[in-house]
Amino acid sequence: MQIQEAIPEDAPAACIVLKRSIAELCEVDHRNDPFILAQWLGNKTHENFCSWVNQTDNSVLVAVEDQHVLAVGSVTDAGTIGLNYVSPDARFRGVSRALLRALEMRAAEKGNSRCNLTSTETARRFYLSNGYVENGSPVGGFGTTSGYPMTKALLGSIGKS
Repeated sequence: MQIQEAIPEDAPAACIVLKRSIAELCEVDHRNDPFILAQWLGNKTHENFCSWVNQTDNSVLVAVEDQHVLAVGSVTDAGTIGLNYVSPDARFRGVSRALLRALEMRAAEKGNSRCNLTSTETARRFYLSNGYVENGSPVGGFGTTSGYPMTKALLGSIGKS
């Protein structure tokens, strides 16, 4: 498996990973509610993916194995992780952890001393086990009621925080 910069041509496979990850792995968050799923999945389009890839202040990375996209992640130049989704077929193989490390490295390269994110209930334990701490009251998003603001100090980085 390797982690690389996403390109617009990754959009079809990346969108499938995003949608499957949310629909199949995040049931505790969306509770199989069609309204919540529609809200959450609504922006996971080829056009939006390409716009995320082309944003100058955003890095989109994909984990790829045998030319198959296994996971999709993004981090802004300000150190905010916006995406970290893994295909259900690649869950528990270390793919999310490797992608998270790459996103954190990118944030540090951009001068950040911290990474921030909002975790789902599904991923909360994952982020806590990777050094993130909760940083505020839970918030909702896409119709869910459980989003956990989290932060992590990046070791060895010098920057703007």
